[in-house]
Amino acid sequence: TVGFKAELAAQSAVAVDGPQLATRVNTRLDGQGFDDRPGAVQHTGNPLDVALAEDRWLAVQAADGVEGYTRAGDLRVGPDGLMRTAAGHLVMGEGGPVSVPQNTQLSVGGDGTLTVLPQGQGAAAPVVIGRLRVVSATAAQLERGESGLMRARDGIEPEAAAGAVLTSGALEGSNVNLADAMVQMIQLARSFEMQVKLMRAAEDNAQTSASLMRMG
Repeated sequence: TVGFKAELAAQSAVAVDGPQLATRVNTRLDGQGFDDRPGAVQHTGNPLDVALAEDRWLAVQAADGVEGYTRAGDLRVGPDGLMRTAAGHLVMGEGGPVSVPQNTQLSVGGDGTLTVLPQGQGAAAPVVIGRLRVVSATAAQLERGESGLMRARDGIEPEAAAGAVLTSGALEGSNVNLADAMVQMIQLARSFEMQVKLMRAAEDNAQTSASLMRMG
């Protein structure tokens, strides 16, 4: 998935309250973060594909109307002239959702500037129509929302990034290594199975001991 960041989950052991012996333990999810390491950048040649620089996030409008952030730079311009990501989120500019005039050729500059060239006009007649809203934020300032978009944590207002914020004609891939993830999943599954077998063996031993005591 373009621009995907591996999800990280932190858990802790919590004793189960009750009249039984203090041997029952459950797990609690303490928080979900993400791995902010960049994925591999692939050059596509598509002028609407953009790869964000490190700690730079593209602002989009989530389904609830709130501003979210993504590194998925596979942009599209719909029949209505509005720019969206491939996932369908409206791309935000400095003054709101980006709207591109019809019958124009669009290009994206390294600083996020949007330039159009009307059809039939020479290369000397480009028109700047706006600039993508790209913010600067670290992993500690963001959290993953239910929709998969990143959201600013409470009390944090990401600032607009200046300078070279993206590379046009390229896309950042996922930072998940599929082979490593598969091996880790297999290891975790085997570890879980082993612990279940140990618990069953302990239960069998307890039942056997109880049976011997009843015979005595």
